[in-house]
Amino acid sequence: MSIQRDWKIRSRSRACTHSEEPFADGQMIVTALFYAEDGEGFERRDFSEPSWAEISEALGQEPFSVWKSEYEAPPPPKEEPDVVEKESAEALLRRLIDEDEPHTENARFILALMLERKKQLKQTDTNHTGTSKLLIYEHANGGDVFIVRDPELSLKEVEKVQAEVAELLGFKKPGAEPEPEPEVPSQSAEGELAEGNAAPSPNGESAEGVDGSAPDEGDAEAVAEPDRGSPGQIPVEAAAGN
Repeated sequence: MSIQRDWKIRSRSRACTHSEEPFADGQMIVTALFYAEDGEGFERRDFSEPSWAEISEALGQEPFSVWKSEYEAPPPPKEEPDVVEKESAEALLRRLIDEDEPHTENARFILALMLERKKQLKQTDTNHTGTSKLLIYEHANGGDVFIVRDPELSLKEVEKVQAEVAELLGFKKPGAEPEPEPEVPSQSAEGELAEGNAAPSPNGESAEGVDGSAPDEGDAEAVAEPDRGSPGQIPVEAAAGN
């Protein structure tokens, strides 16, 4: 069973759940996560500090997670770009959480760590449910809550998932560049070879290349790709900054 079944990313409320008074920009608020009544997923509620102090002791259930943060009024909507841009790490994480496929939980974990390093996500809490460890993140700007399961990957598994995430983001994995095709001799060069005009070497073979130039020792070797880090390493700054 997926840990986040029926859980979608929830945006911060613009008003107190209890008093229904709108939040002011810069106001300190309390966010609490509760188990949903149907037992699947979580419910988010945002409170002003006075309201939380008033009702917290009288709550019928203990919150799964609770924290304080500064309310930031949402910015005006941005105009949609005409050109379709490459999917960013944040957009990919949002999509994978929305799709909630169990096989993407490892990728979600790596993406959350990337965004935390870029200070786009802030970890507010760590909690356990059953045998799973859940990481609670809040978006640094919009206040959206992300819940990501910690799969407790080994170092070898982390490198493999990093490579998968890099591929999802559109970055080519190291060593994925195709080797250059061998150079095809020109018709004139083929004719010279056929007529035996090429200068022979001591062992009977031509000492020159098919184009008359000296053989290049590097032609027989694969062209090495520039060093972009260890295998599976993701260019975090480029990915998360898109």
